[in-house]
Amino acid sequence: MKYIGAHVSAAGGVFNAPKNAHDIGATAFALFTKNQRRWEAKPLDENTIRKFKAACKRYNINSNNILPHDSYLINLGHPEAEALQKSRAAFLDEMQRCEQLGLTLLNFHPGSHLKKATPEDCLKRIAESINIALQQTTSVSAVIENTAGQGTNLGYRFEQLATIIEQVEDKQRVGVCIDTCHTFASGYDLRGHQATEATFQAYSDIVGFEYLRAMHINDSKVPFASRVDRHAPLGAGEIGWECFEFIMKDRRFNHIPLVLETTDESLWPQEIKQLKLWAGCI
Repeated sequence: MKYIGAHVSAAGGVFNAPKNAHDIGATAFALFTKNQRRWEAKPLDENTIRKFKAACKRYNINSNNILPHDSYLINLGHPEAEALQKSRAAFLDEMQRCEQLGLTLLNFHPGSHLKKATPEDCLKRIAESINIALQQTTSVSAVIENTAGQGTNLGYRFEQLATIIEQVEDKQRVGVCIDTCHTFASGYDLRGHQATEATFQAYSDIVGFEYLRAMHINDSKVPFASRVDRHAPLGAGEIGWECFEFIMKDRRFNHIPLVLETTDESLWPQEIKQLKLWAGCI
């Protein structure tokens, strides 16, 4: 079974997100549980939590198919102690907010070395940050999103994802979110069924499908291996439709949230419908 949706607005309160997902035909969704461009946020109150859980139940969206994303400010591999501690505290707060809402996943960009540390040291620091958060929580998994490799961002090679996972103590609570745009931009080809199969075989060999917990389904506005993060609507970018048809027809991608972050929200109902058709969900 495929669970397909988009990153929907939580404006006015997180309890609005399930309806926003339902309105576009989604059976999964992503959201921010707080303002993604601020360090701090008002704590979740009991009424908000109750209304969110009730809305998920009303629209028949299971918590396992909801993919919250943490703040863009967080850098779990920051080379400076004070900034690293600030990121770790903010990440823990994000994990705890997910627990309060009854969610099981937290998606995040791994981190950047900022040319002040080696990639190896940065990857180690990211794993340490994950361990610290997992030790202070009980039910949420840390889901590492692969990046396009822009600037000094790490996590753009499958080997880097594997290195982080190897150093995480609780393997049951760490996973990966593969973003198709980031994958393509970082140098893994997804143009056509053959290239897509080869890329996911590489992922399987290096990381393993047992760690795949979610996907971001995006076309790429920029060329192959450009190391730039620019999303495009499905079929309107450099990747093309065949990759997404492949994913929808492959059982390895079942039972995880498959979430659009494409750039034209007006197309989301149409994109979701097409993906559902390929997946046999309609």
